[in-house]
Amino acid sequence: MEKDEIHLRRLPAAAPWGPRKSGAEDTGSEFHGVDFLPEDLNEAPEETGMRVNKKYSCLPAEEKGIHIINIRAIEDIGYDQHESTLLNSLSKNPDADCKYGLYFRDGKRKVDYILVYHYKKSSAGKTLTRRVHHNDSSARSTKQDQPLPGKGVQLEMGESEPHVDYHEDDKRFRREEYEGNLVEAGLELERDEDTKIHGIGFVKIHAPWNVLCREAEFLKLKMPTKKMYQINQTHGLLKKINSVIQKITEPIQPKVAEHKPQTVKRLSYPFSREKQHLFDLSDRDSFFDSKTRSTIVYEILKRTTCTKAKYSMGKGEGRKKETTLLNKRRKCGKYGITSLLANGVYSAAYPLHDGDYEGENVEPNDRKLLCEEWASYGVFYKYQPIDLVRKYFGEKIGLYFAWLGVYTQMLIPASIVGIIVFLYGCATVDENIPSMEMCDQRNNITMCPLCDRTCSYWKMSSACATARASHLFDNPATVFFSVFMALWAATFMEHWKRKQMRLNYRWDLTGFEEEEEAVKDHPRAEYEAKVLEKSLRKEHKHKEKHRYFPEETANKWRKRTDKEKLTWKDRFPAYLTNFVGIIFMVGLTFAIVFGVIIYRISTAAALAISSTPSGRSSVRVTVTATAVIINLVVIIILDEVYGCIARWLTQIEVPKTDKNFEERLIFKAFLLKFVNAYTPIFYVAFFKGRFVGRPGDYVYIFHSFRMEECAPGGCLMELCIQLSIIMLGKQLIQNNLFEIGIPKMKKFIRYMKLKRRRSLDHEEHMKKKQRYEVDYNLEPFAGLTPEYMEMIIQFGFVTLFVASFPLAPLFALLNNIIEIRLDAKKFVTELRRPVAVRAKDIGIWYNILRGIGKLAVIINAFVISFTSDFIPRLVYLYMYSENGTMHGFVNHTLSSFNVSDFQAGTAPNDPMDLGYEVQICRYKDYREPPWSENKYDISKDFWAVLAARLAFVIVFQNLVMFMSDFVDWIIPDIPKDISQQIHKEKVLMVEVFMREEQGKLQMLETWKDKDKKKGENCNNHSPRLSRSHSGSLSSCHSYPLDV
Repeated sequence: MEKDEIHLRRLPAAAPWGPRKSGAEDTGSEFHGVDFLPEDLNEAPEETGMRVNKKYSCLPAEEKGIHIINIRAIEDIGYDQHESTLLNSLSKNPDADCKYGLYFRDGKRKVDYILVYHYKKSSAGKTLTRRVHHNDSSARSTKQDQPLPGKGVQLEMGESEPHVDYHEDDKRFRREEYEGNLVEAGLELERDEDTKIHGIGFVKIHAPWNVLCREAEFLKLKMPTKKMYQINQTHGLLKKINSVIQKITEPIQPKVAEHKPQTVKRLSYPFSREKQHLFDLSDRDSFFDSKTRSTIVYEILKRTTCTKAKYSMGKGEGRKKETTLLNKRRKCGKYGITSLLANGVYSAAYPLHDGDYEGENVEPNDRKLLCEEWASYGVFYKYQPIDLVRKYFGEKIGLYFAWLGVYTQMLIPASIVGIIVFLYGCATVDENIPSMEMCDQRNNITMCPLCDRTCSYWKMSSACATARASHLFDNPATVFFSVFMALWAATFMEHWKRKQMRLNYRWDLTGFEEEEEAVKDHPRAEYEAKVLEKSLRKEHKHKEKHRYFPEETANKWRKRTDKEKLTWKDRFPAYLTNFVGIIFMVGLTFAIVFGVIIYRISTAAALAISSTPSGRSSVRVTVTATAVIINLVVIIILDEVYGCIARWLTQIEVPKTDKNFEERLIFKAFLLKFVNAYTPIFYVAFFKGRFVGRPGDYVYIFHSFRMEECAPGGCLMELCIQLSIIMLGKQLIQNNLFEIGIPKMKKFIRYMKLKRRRSLDHEEHMKKKQRYEVDYNLEPFAGLTPEYMEMIIQFGFVTLFVASFPLAPLFALLNNIIEIRLDAKKFVTELRRPVAVRAKDIGIWYNILRGIGKLAVIINAFVISFTSDFIPRLVYLYMYSENGTMHGFVNHTLSSFNVSDFQAGTAPNDPMDLGYEVQICRYKDYREPPWSENKYDISKDFWAVLAARLAFVIVFQNLVMFMSDFVDWIIPDIPKDISQQIHKEKVLMVEVFMREEQGKLQMLETWKDKDKKKGENCNNHSPRLSRSHSGSLSSCHSYPLDV
């Protein structure tokens, strides 16, 4: 062939190129696009069989052949839109044949995965008349290096040499090599660049049957066999109770086939190609569902590497071919799909959704069913179709929603008890003697000023509303509720473990071990790059030291560097940065809380100057409300900042696997967000009012701001306000508005950007989008960490300070009812379909939940004993009360102060504000009176109350911990019926294999008997016949061997 000539060939319809389909799929009389062809069609058919659909559609069946331009890199030609019109016009509604992107152009092979890339058309590649010159006339497969765009191209006279973008060329060559390796791995590919999204190309991937079987065996996927067995049913009274419960709950059950109770179950076994006869393969198309197919393809994408590159990554480096880094990168740099995505070779990779979920004439699919029965606010009262969620999204996401459902169900009894406790406080508020004494104006108790100079004396009766409100949450029932919530947390964890085991049994995960996942847990791209950099640095140093050394020594050194890994010394700078960064972030949180404290003190002093009585009476409420709102805004902002910082700190550590990365990220994010959310609450609960001092000897900040004190009714009411506003505001703004608003905003921005790129052609604009184009416009799946994190923080609000806010479980329940449907709608309609991941538990989150449950017992013990007045009341009732009642309790908790002992400049400017001269004012503390010998010293009552508080903490903590552990011990982790079913499955599987072995033995014995009979028949022949039929005799004896 001449070097300036474009060679045309007549390709018959049944040309043997491209990976052939097995079974019924081998009907290939149609043309499925332009393929990369070798120079000789007989060479390397499998290596060059990648289907490329660039603006081409299916031809009519009666067309028996077509002329194809046989070139080495068809992308260099860059067919124009008008040149493909003829071929497009030959097809009749090609998009409907492939179900708008769900199938290949032949309408038979299903699209299991999509790779997306950006491309730029060469300015020189606009016409088909361009002449192509190959530097090497020898045939090479597509695995070999191919000519670059513009390399060796002879342009027509008058044309100027186009600008060559080496960075784009490098990406293109990486894609070509990677896709060639995917074809070698058995996958079938089809390219589509004729989309409504200009500049974006899509590679559709299909896994044929033999590849699915091979990978399923490698991954040890449990698949259902032909063997079915009866599930043990309850009998007697339990059966009647279960039937009654099923009838009652029938209206709230989702109308999904997977959710119906099953009486029989198929026996599952890890898939094996040698034991295919055990499995029900009557319908091969549905044997591996879409979730399993995408998982298998993703494993191949991670495992397949791209080791060659024409240029290094980065602009302007195209001609630096002789550098050490580039040469090493060619030799040992490996790029799986994660690396290629990180380097921008591909812009996205995702499996497809099953179809549309809304619109007219939409075919029934799992996505549409999920949208109707799960991702709708109208079905908020129904159970979740967890089995269908698992079937569509995989076990990991299924377990998250199952856990969220169990947590929400368990909040129902906690909410009911919390409402009862709150109503008890409302019912007994008029019978509470301490609050009645505080509200009684006849007591005429004059309190000391709340601030220096500007604040005056005030009557205790003015704090009547605060005292009455405090009783709603500070009553004996709250102690019971704290004990109840500690036991509730332990019961919830046990209930979830049992539910998890039931799901593991139903989802065939009982034999699944984490070690199996560790086998296929590939190193992250960043880790491999860091190891490569380390090995290059070491090798360079070694070469500098030993410039002349034997070849054997060099080989030994090369083998040693190939096994290189990162040690703690390599990560020490990252660890130090992590430590300093986390300390700094925690310090920043404390500083912000301290700033809010300064704001409260200064604002209270400023508002106290107000001349209006109403303004002075509402100082405490105004300051508390505004400070809590400031705290809420700061918490929401810092939550987003800390999430980004935690990710950055984890990235610089360079964890080896995705699992390690996720666990370290969760730990850092939880630590920072926990401190951020709970620091203001911890301050109010345990520090506010503790270090105030006393009148005449107050503690000051910066020698000017006096430390704030608790209200006369105690700090518990303020703690309740702080907890409720932060919890409700965080749930409403961050969890709901952000989750709804931000994805909608991102989707709108993406839509506007794509609208600008679109062609003005009306026909192109009206064309229905392919499924992969629609999914590309969706938001990428970012993992379950944010979803778990917000629920874990909420779990802390529900359990840690529940003694101060019994209504917390109720608000959490209302939020979660919305949260489940909100997350479901986001997963079904707003996000790209995530890759299904196998998991048998919720991972590190379970340990975090257990830790919060244990911490809640300790914190509630301290809240009851130190923040509330529960212990001082008990001490007064049993030690100091004269008549065994609470009369006189308020007076007992107040100490006296002589106003003549005020320090200079701290006395009120208007001592006659109450209308009379004050000689003695009262303040809340246990101190000696001014007429005592040791005036203003701590009294014995203080030490008695402190001892009682500490004793209560020890007794409460140990008693509740023991009760929690008892609940943990008495409830078995595995339900009895599930353990019986698992044992039954093992026995049945042994029986199946024993029968199979017996069948083999019987078959062998049958063959032996036949062999003996044939041998006897051969020996009975005459010698003449024996001589003439010696060949038949030998064939007789060789019969068993052939078998």
